[in-house]
Amino acid sequence: MEVATFGLNHPKDLNAWYKWQQQSDAVRRAKRIAGKLPHWGNALIGDKDLYSEKIELASGVLHTDGDNPQLLVVLESTSPTSVNSLVCPLKFLEGTDVAIWAPHDVSDLLPQGSWQTRTVNEHELANLTEISVVLASGHYLPLGAAAYRFACARKAEFVVVQHGLMTPFAPPLPADSTLLAFSDEDAQFWISGRNDVRYRTVGSQLFFDAARNATEPDSQVKSEQPIFLGQMHGAELSRASFARAGFTFCTQNKARYRPHPSEKDKLSVLTHALWAKMGIAIDRSGQPLNTLNNPVVSVFSTGVLETAIRGVPAWVYHPHPPQWLQDFWQRYGMSRWGEEPTPAPPQPDIEPARAIAQYLKESLT
Repeated sequence: MEVATFGLNHPKDLNAWYKWQQQSDAVRRAKRIAGKLPHWGNALIGDKDLYSEKIELASGVLHTDGDNPQLLVVLESTSPTSVNSLVCPLKFLEGTDVAIWAPHDVSDLLPQGSWQTRTVNEHELANLTEISVVLASGHYLPLGAAAYRFACARKAEFVVVQHGLMTPFAPPLPADSTLLAFSDEDAQFWISGRNDVRYRTVGSQLFFDAARNATEPDSQVKSEQPIFLGQMHGAELSRASFARAGFTFCTQNKARYRPHPSEKDKLSVLTHALWAKMGIAIDRSGQPLNTLNNPVVSVFSTGVLETAIRGVPAWVYHPHPPQWLQDFWQRYGMSRWGEEPTPAPPQPDIEPARAIAQYLKESLT
């Protein structure tokens, strides 16, 4: 498989990205076909043409605050990263009528307002006649794809907010869109030489909050035992590669392995059980990462930077890192195990959520 070092593997072709995503998720795809797992995640649309009329109409719960929303926000996930990047800016948009489209009712995550909810499908979005800006994490999942088609039909601006760290395996940006990025480097990486995407750097709300809430690590409960953050659910490397990194590091450094919340499939559970029999401590405490004072190590988890922001030592590790991973480490300033700990990434002067809101205000006027 072609691996990019200075941009995306699929900088424009979303269907090519879908095919890669399916191939990398072959086991889960087979189980879905067998009816053992629900459709979910990035492989939901599969090989279908994004613009094909044969695609089943996307449907979700529309939350509206105001009679004539000008801004449509697409919230495909309720993960902290998605909420931080797409919902937090709304608290700085007082007086603006807003609509939020999500797979289910997310009223408990929204800022104060007179929110009304109803279920609508893609065709019914046409009733939102005043929308001039659509805010989303991309157009690679069902609601985002439908909202992008809606934006194109209305000639509304489609704005993508970065919500995670960028690897070459990320989906391409929509044509003629605007990107609100963590950094200039991330923007250039994601755009990958295209000239049809505009961008503005706003920073990461997740990291901004981590820095704002950081407290001095408690020396009384500090532990020297490293914790390795598992990522065996990831598609960027093979499961064997992720497992080799975790197993090697934990056995060589008497580290504790912390499974990712998504490591609940049978193969992952069996792997954890086997490692435990071989003497590797498996962290099943469920303690929030931002409360741990142990040194943290991972292949390329966002948790490395979140930990560094708190002043706790953090590193990255892989016994045989491919070139794209080494480039990733360098772009984010992540230190390899054995070097000085990863420094805390710099934070912007303006809170990212406020910067996103400011851009939206400019676009809505």
